[in-house]
Amino acid sequence: MASSNSESNVAAADAITLLLHNQHAICAAIEEITTWLSGNGAGNAAVNAEAAMETLDKNAQGITEAIYRLRQS
Repeated sequence: MASSNSESNVAAADAITLLLHNQHAICAAIEEITTWLSGNGAGNAAVNAEAAMETLDKNAQGITEAIYRLRQS
């Protein structure tokens, strides 16, 4: 039974890792858009995009910690 639980945790950690990679890709895309917005006079939109990136970064840390906990159990 413990092996099955461990395998489930690994599978969950693998799936969450893929979501984390997607989150990093989304953040990179937003960063590119933010740079473009800033360079084209859309400062207010750029500020909003930067706030979104901060949220992604903050949540990425929590997701990373959850992945580590799953892999350790």
